[in-house]
Amino acid sequence: MTVSSKLVEVPKSGFSSIPVIDISDPESKHDMEKACEDFGFFKVINHSVSSELVSVLDHEAVEFFSLPTSQKTQVAGYPFGYGKRAIGRSGDVGWSTLLLFSHSTLVLENALLEYTKSVRKMTCDVLEMMTDGLGIKPRNTHSKLVSGENTDSIFRLNHYPPCPLINNNNTNGSNIVIGFGEHTDPQIISVLRSNNTCGLQINLSDGSWISVPSDPSSFFFNVSDSLQVLTNGRFKSVKHRVLANSRKSRVSMIYFAGPSLTQRIAPLTCLIDNEDESLYEEFTWSEYKNSTYNSRLSDNRLQPFEKKAVSLND
Repeated sequence: MTVSSKLVEVPKSGFSSIPVIDISDPESKHDMEKACEDFGFFKVINHSVSSELVSVLDHEAVEFFSLPTSQKTQVAGYPFGYGKRAIGRSGDVGWSTLLLFSHSTLVLENALLEYTKSVRKMTCDVLEMMTDGLGIKPRNTHSKLVSGENTDSIFRLNHYPPCPLINNNNTNGSNIVIGFGEHTDPQIISVLRSNNTCGLQINLSDGSWISVPSDPSSFFFNVSDSLQVLTNGRFKSVKHRVLANSRKSRVSMIYFAGPSLTQRIAPLTCLIDNEDESLYEEFTWSEYKNSTYNSRLSDNRLQPFEKKAVSLND
C-alpha cells in the first residue's frame, strides 16, 4: 500500500547512530544493556556465524523467490509456507512475499538447519550477555527459554521486489510504499540480516522513523514483546517497519527466538521489589501468541496484558 507521510532520514536530537555491539568483547554487555533500554535494537559484529553459510542461504533464497509463482505456491499454507502480501489472519498487507518455516519445513532444508543452529547459538550468547548486563543469576535465565528442544522459534524469509508504485521524482519523502507494516515482534528476541538493500526502519521514542543502513555481514537484534515483559518494561520492544524500494529487490531473513508454548511469561522477580511493581499480568507464550495472531500488526498487542493502575480511592 502507498503511504503519504514524512520520511525522517536525519536523526533527531538524542540519536547519534544505531548501537553497534562487539559480542567478542564481554565488556560490551554494558553497551548492549543501554541499547536495549534506549532503542530495543542494536547491530552485532564479530559474530561466529559463517559467511559461507550465509552466502549459501542467500543464494538459495534468491533462487526460490525467482521460481514461477506456480512452483512457489506448492509450499503455500498457513501459518507456514509461502505467502503473497497477506500478513497473518487480520488483513494486513505489504509489498512483499514471504516464506515462513517451522522446524519441520523441508524447503531449503540443509542450508536452513545449519544456519538456524548457528544463529540460535549466537542468540543465546547475546541473551547471556544481556543477563550479565542486568546482573541476573543464573546467566542462562533468558537463553534457556529459547534453547530447548520444545521451543517455538521460527524462521522467515521476506522478499521485497522492486516497486513500480514509488515515484522516483519525488524527493521530499512523501510518497513511500510499505513493504511490511509497523509492528513489534511478539517473541523474546528477533535476529535479522538482509542483502545489501536498505528498507528497514525503527521507531524512536519521539515517534520519528529512522532508516537502518544495510550491512549484509552483520546481524540486527530486536528486543521483542516477551523480553519487554520479562524485564518489566526496562528493555523496550522496538516498533519497526520495512519500506519498499523502487529499483532493487530486498531479501531478509529473520530468526524469531520464542519459548515453548507452555512457558509462562512474567516480570522476573529479581527485577522488582514487590508484586505491586509488576507492569504485566502473567501469561503463557501460547496465550500471547494466539492473541497476536488475532490482532492487527500495528496494534499495541501487550496492552491487554498490562496491569491496570489501582486508584488510591479503591
